[in-house]
Amino acid sequence: MAEVGQHEIPFEGDRPRSKARARLRRGIFLIPAAFTSANLLCGYYAVIAALMGTPEDFNHAAKAIGIAIIFDSLDGRIARMTGTNTEFGVQFDSLADVVSFGIAPAVLAYAWGVRSVTNLGPEALHQLGRFGWVCCLAFLICCAWRLARFNVKGMAPGGSKYFVGMPTPAAAGVIASVVHAFRKDGPLGVGGPLLDAHWSIPWLLLAVALGGLMTSTIRFYSFKDLPWGKKQPAILILLFLIFLALILNYSEITLLLLASTYAITAVTLHVVRVVRQRTSPRPAAP
Repeated sequence: MAEVGQHEIPFEGDRPRSKARARLRRGIFLIPAAFTSANLLCGYYAVIAALMGTPEDFNHAAKAIGIAIIFDSLDGRIARMTGTNTEFGVQFDSLADVVSFGIAPAVLAYAWGVRSVTNLGPEALHQLGRFGWVCCLAFLICCAWRLARFNVKGMAPGGSKYFVGMPTPAAAGVIASVVHAFRKDGPLGVGGPLLDAHWSIPWLLLAVALGGLMTSTIRFYSFKDLPWGKKQPAILILLFLIFLALILNYSEITLLLLASTYAITAVTLHVVRVVRQRTSPRPAAP
């Protein structure tokens, strides 16, 4: 009986501790889900703000998409750091991305580029609305297509250095950065929603082009191979602080340059790569 008691005492004493670990484990799983939910909240708010239709609401919608990009970049990283990445979290994140980086920028692009046009008659404006509806729908479909393909195939072959196709946050960021840069009474002049149909057409075609980049096979740098957890030179900290100061003080121009440079650089490198492959000498057949 004494031997049995010696085994029972530590067992009973460990039960509260194991329960505490289980509660902590459930809490850790909630951390990445909370960031994903914040991403979804920003996307939902961006849709509502775009539907409100005032120049200030459009700027708020663009900012909400930008904040959603930050939350989206953090939830997966936190899940990997804490060892709480699950298949459920992956699917939840993808569904949130469809709202924040598919529906929200599509609605924003349509409302900002079509609803305020004044230099067209009723029939021409109706045709422009139908054209815009189709273009923004194409953007949304390509976003969902891109996310589904990523869930099935993952990153580009050879590691996690490149994405296959433009990431959905980057495509949504281009639309949001343009709206934010050309906000009413912004630093680039009197902006606000587009009033001229001659600018609405290129704007809607830009949405289609971004959709095409998302479904393309062009490789986009993922920044996942950067040694974020290792010691860095002090100059990098200084450059980061300068970049942060530029965003805080000149967010319109800085974010527009950042989003457009990311897209243009990937397309340019892809063209250079294709040209090199076609012009490089091929070995003679035996």
